[in-house]
Amino acid sequence: MSDFTPDWKLTVGGVDYTNIAISDVQHQAGRSDIYQQPLPSYCQITLVALNGQTLPFDINDSLDLQVKDSSNIYVSLFGGDLTDVTVQVRNTGAAATVIEYTLLAMGSLARLTKEIWDDNIPQDEDGNQIYDILSSVLLGTWNDVPAATQWATYNATETWANAVNLGLGEIDQPGLYTMQHQPNTIDTIYNIVSDIANSAFGYIYEENNGDIGYADADHRQNYLLTNGYVELDAGHALGGGLSTVMRSADVRNDIYINYGNNYGSQKTASDAASIALYGYKAETINSRIHGAVDAQAIADRYIDQRAYPRPSFQSITFPITNPEIDNADRDDLLGVFMGMPVNIKNLPTQISNGEFEGYVEGWSWSTRFNELFLTINVSPVEFSQVAMRWNTTPITEAWNTLSNTLTWEYATIVA
Repeated sequence: MSDFTPDWKLTVGGVDYTNIAISDVQHQAGRSDIYQQPLPSYCQITLVALNGQTLPFDINDSLDLQVKDSSNIYVSLFGGDLTDVTVQVRNTGAAATVIEYTLLAMGSLARLTKEIWDDNIPQDEDGNQIYDILSSVLLGTWNDVPAATQWATYNATETWANAVNLGLGEIDQPGLYTMQHQPNTIDTIYNIVSDIANSAFGYIYEENNGDIGYADADHRQNYLLTNGYVELDAGHALGGGLSTVMRSADVRNDIYINYGNNYGSQKTASDAASIALYGYKAETINSRIHGAVDAQAIADRYIDQRAYPRPSFQSITFPITNPEIDNADRDDLLGVFMGMPVNIKNLPTQISNGEFEGYVEGWSWSTRFNELFLTINVSPVEFSQVAMRWNTTPITEAWNTLSNTLTWEYATIVA
């Protein structure tokens, strides 16, 4: 048993606001469809100035919403930039007039939809290409550093090459697959990096502090090997609305990968047993993959992961203020992120036989009075993991953890 009441910290434009009352939070991040890249997250916050003061919020101000965890440390739930500021009278009377502010902020991926890339993209691995493109807008120069900045307050680990990090997070480099050279490319940076990520079975994402990262195709199972599952008890969640769904639309049993210069080459993969069971469900994909070996690997990966339907968690909501949730589980939930591996136990036996293993794809925060709720959707682990290549198997993997029937052709992880 552990009591919890949200202790908020709101920072807007670098200023911490403490003499306010947050009455409502509505938030959405990640994705609901594993075949799509995440859209920009958003957070809408309604608050009241307790002392009747005027709050100088402005469009494009940075916004960071944090809450204290069990260690009394503030952790970020959302980072982004203000797009809308609404000021209205909540109550008025002889004693006072109460002013309410509603702030709408968009996550950092929204910035990529407004930035244009107009240049060549050299042939390289997927992670390297994405790093080069994102760093062009998310790593600043010395001209970007405010003139009033003092050395005593500057980040001591910053390198001379990158004067200031404007939101570049963890990028898996070099990546797993060699991507095609793209000459004279003009498009939004969001569209370009999404195209590369889709081609390489990876995804871009927003970190909770607002930084933008990239996870390659093996990122999730590498993380799982090192950290294991976050164990969650469905008995701590709200029972109403808890649901899984198994969809025909998720099945792919005949894949055609068009790759190379002008998509002029093609590789295929299919699963006859899946076709016999579920009907013919084909897809043709235009990919930025450069070579035949990688194109075949991608086609095979689609079949390995998507030839058979699996239940996905549409929705499970945890009341973070539920005293039955212990501090360790609560802190894990407060740190939710895209790709977090979870093992949800104590489910009704009609749902995945009472236990579900998967990866968080999307999540939302909401409030009610002094309560805080987290709703997540989770894809099955089989949609993300396949046999690995030996050159991408983590160096910490021990031989005695591997199956003695494993062939040299495939590497694997046993977590």
